[in-house]
Amino acid sequence: MITGFQYHTPRSLEEAFALLRDYGDDAHIIAGGTALVILMKQRLVQPTHLVSLSKIPGLDSIATGDERVHIGAMCTHRMVETSPILKEVVPLLSETYYHVATPRIRNMATVGGGLAHADPNLDPPPSFIALGARVVLRNPSGERTLLAEEFFLDYYETAIQPGEILTEVIVPRVPSNSGTCFIKFLPRTADDYATVSVAILLTLSDQDSSMCQDVRISLGSVGPMPIRARGAEAILRGRPITPELMRQASEAVEAEVEPLDDFRGSARYKTQMAQVFTRRALEQALRQAQDGLQERY
Repeated sequence: MITGFQYHTPRSLEEAFALLRDYGDDAHIIAGGTALVILMKQRLVQPTHLVSLSKIPGLDSIATGDERVHIGAMCTHRMVETSPILKEVVPLLSETYYHVATPRIRNMATVGGGLAHADPNLDPPPSFIALGARVVLRNPSGERTLLAEEFFLDYYETAIQPGEILTEVIVPRVPSNSGTCFIKFLPRTADDYATVSVAILLTLSDQDSSMCQDVRISLGSVGPMPIRARGAEAILRGRPITPELMRQASEAVEAEVEPLDDFRGSARYKTQMAQVFTRRALEQALRQAQDGLQERY
């Protein structure tokens, strides 16, 4: 049951900052509300003031510039899924958001709200980490940016400080000699959380289509927050990619994940799935990168 609260609709960030300052711990930002409303119904969160970002202009745009894509925090999942800009320059995000829950959820849930919620089982965070995205946090004095992998601190905990608002996510363009992949293993229905998810950005050498120039591997649903598998990356980076090397990199994931036992599987089962799906994602990203190089030449 949701207890009484006052709903505020500021028309600018300045008004929103003032409300957060005036009401302090009694205030809570609301974006799409798909996660917050559930928490309120479960009485896990009980704010007396909700500060909506829905009427603040400029927070729901997607634009390119300086070899980067700027995604407003109030963009819905559906907007990211269907954006022509993102499908062209960062297709991994369109692919990832297409796999989030159901169309009904995607039409309401927002990019910023999902990231701020910091559920370790959500699909988008691993993709943002793999892409090297940065999160922009605004406050009355200015702004700061954090890499997505630095933004998540623990289970449902982020680096957002009191009085700050997540306003946008900045994503570098995917290099033309790269391949990307997002895959997840679903235990039950399409709108369930994944048992494990993997996002990969694999960049090949322009001179050698088998040489790994760089790679970023991120996993979700394997611990208290999404992780970047640096040990697995180190095995691949700067070396010719072979089936044996991909197997070694996938097996290295075991030492980096910390899954919990739950109804989606035991910790051991999730660890095994993390290895299996890391290898599948690597194979798909490699094929995509090599196909792209062949088209260029």
